[in-house]
Amino acid sequence: MTARQDVQVDIYERLPVPFGLVRFGVAPDHPEVKNVINTFTQTAKHSRCSFYGNVNVGKDVSVAELQQAYHAVVLSYGAEGNRRMGVPGEDLAGVHSAKDFVGWYNGMPTCRELSPDLNCETAVILGQGNVALDVARILLSPIDILKKTDITQPALEALGESRVRRVLIVGRRGPMQVACTIKELREMVNLPNTRPEMVAADFEGVSEAVKGLPRPRKRLTELLLKVALEVPGDDEQQRRNKASHSWSFRFFRSPIEILANPENNRTAGIRLAVNRLEGSGEGARAVLTGEVEDLPCGLVISSIGYKSLPIDPTVPFDSCKAIVPNSMGRVHQAAGLYCSGWLKTGPTGVIATTMNNSFDTARSVIEDIDSGTLDVSTAKAGSQGLSKLLEKRGVKPVVFSDWEKIDSVEKSRGEVPGKPREKLLTVEEMLQVARK
Repeated sequence: MTARQDVQVDIYERLPVPFGLVRFGVAPDHPEVKNVINTFTQTAKHSRCSFYGNVNVGKDVSVAELQQAYHAVVLSYGAEGNRRMGVPGEDLAGVHSAKDFVGWYNGMPTCRELSPDLNCETAVILGQGNVALDVARILLSPIDILKKTDITQPALEALGESRVRRVLIVGRRGPMQVACTIKELREMVNLPNTRPEMVAADFEGVSEAVKGLPRPRKRLTELLLKVALEVPGDDEQQRRNKASHSWSFRFFRSPIEILANPENNRTAGIRLAVNRLEGSGEGARAVLTGEVEDLPCGLVISSIGYKSLPIDPTVPFDSCKAIVPNSMGRVHQAAGLYCSGWLKTGPTGVIATTMNNSFDTARSVIEDIDSGTLDVSTAKAGSQGLSKLLEKRGVKPVVFSDWEKIDSVEKSRGEVPGKPREKLLTVEEMLQVARK
């Protein structure tokens, strides 16, 4: 919109509320990350931008119908599928994907019924990325910290009664391959009422290998080494001694089975294969040693990755890579169709990475308009044409001023308990408020 004064952008969203991953993915105790909503709001309120929530593309309207109404269509619906572990027992009660667990505490309507059973002492998280650390931190955070965030009330109540005291964060490779960032690791190290419990043997040879690492990886590894091997000072030792909760990274481990209780109806433990590494650095591969290890636990959360799903049979989709095949955001063999975000790249990077790759897609659209590759000489109906179609199908979009009513209600509901907001948890509630 800033590059061309003649461009009108309409945003279609399945839910009645905007902001997607920022609302439903970012941890409640990371309000500073959610500040990007202010920029998004400015964009959405621009005179040449319109928001239409409560419209399910692929169901309420097809991509082909969008293409008839618009010169260009950009698909940016992210990666809402889970990568499965593919091990026996993963459908037992007590096993959840990180996506669903995060959606539950963040108020995603489809995850409202999750109600995880936190009546166990040990939780195992598979994966060592930032999402895995978010989940660990939320499971172990003092309730007094969480009650000042926008975490949902049902999650807050469940966490308040949680018996989880120990969280093991499991990865198939070693300390030099962890996928989290230093900020998230530091938050775990400093989390009140918790102590780290690392296995010193996992860090053999790491001190020598640190020197040649790129700076971000070097700083991260140095912090891990410090936590695992250094004798803490008196104050820190005292803090750790008093802590009633603990967390640790378990390296060189891959899940091979979720173990059931005697009744065979819920999780009682996890069987892990012990790995060794072949190669070094980021390219190191985990290879099975033949050894196994059983860990008792009542909760397993799998944070091994997300994947995009196909939205419409007419849109090209690479099911092996779980992305829409594209070059710089231009969808292959589909003129006028573009993609951005994780749908374009796969689930990698942080919000800033995704924003930059979205800017690249926007540049591709502008280049195609300027070069004439995208024919904009004929007028298209845009939202006017689509609104008639949606009306016929009984679909009533939620516009941005309707979202502002929801926003206002959520914020006022949060005032009494001293939270930034108390989210509406069902689509029905959201629509009710939007239509007042």
